[in-house]
Amino acid sequence: MTNLPAQTSLDPAISEKYDRLKLIIAGYESAIVAFSAGIDSSLVAFVAGQVLGRKALAITSGSLSLKRKDLALAHELAASWGLEHRVVMTDEIAKADYRANPVNRCFHCKTSLYSLLKGVADRDSYAVLLNGTNLDDLGDHRPGLVAAEDHEVRSPLVEAGFHKTDVRALARWLGLENAEKPQAACLSSRFPYGTAITEALLMQVEQSEDFLASIGLTQYRVRHHGDIARLEVMPDELALLLTHRESVEKALKSYGYLYVALDLGGFRSGSLNDVLKVRGDIPLVQVFTP
Repeated sequence: MTNLPAQTSLDPAISEKYDRLKLIIAGYESAIVAFSAGIDSSLVAFVAGQVLGRKALAITSGSLSLKRKDLALAHELAASWGLEHRVVMTDEIAKADYRANPVNRCFHCKTSLYSLLKGVADRDSYAVLLNGTNLDDLGDHRPGLVAAEDHEVRSPLVEAGFHKTDVRALARWLGLENAEKPQAACLSSRFPYGTAITEALLMQVEQSEDFLASIGLTQYRVRHHGDIARLEVMPDELALLLTHRESVEKALKSYGYLYVALDLGGFRSGSLNDVLKVRGDIPLVQVFTP
């Protein structure tokens, strides 16, 4: 089971949202939760387990777009919470529309995921599909939300009024092991739109980010620009990165990069979406080839 709450009281506004979340989920006869081990889907999965018991099933895609550490974490969390958990293999990498990495790449990824989950739900008689979308997600470029709507996936955090800060606050109070887990979008988000995605390139980025984690960085991205790795780190961790400058360069070059560059703008979630704000000629086909 999870740890005991780390705090003795919960903010009344968040407590009200928590009660609302439990009521929403209790209204489902049974549910499948799309579970990535990120804190948002984790909170939904945990509460679904609380409320629905064995009628809740968490499913994680084992695709290479999910870090292997996060796949292992999904196993660990589900076991800790006594939650039924399955791993499935989605087929997005096999789809040309996904590999070409268009601006709606996430639509193709989530379509693969939700189509598979819908098949499991139909076969095993689960009433509804749930995801971890929160209110803050609604204001960004999120083609995956279209796929969710297409497959009638419910977003109980949105329905209950949760913002990201609310999710973390409740997760801390509940004592969830990954309450402080940094946000980590899928590995495909490290590639500029139009850059072809392959399993080899996903592994290259994952190896590089694992090395950054090994030196103690907590929030970072390795943005893939062909032969160039553009590093985004938190401003207060720049000194740590520079302390390990030579080892970072050596490691990332050993993984296949020719150049390792530091982005002076620091870590910015979804920074590759900046191009959508300034350009109207976004490439929908391959630019760099492995």
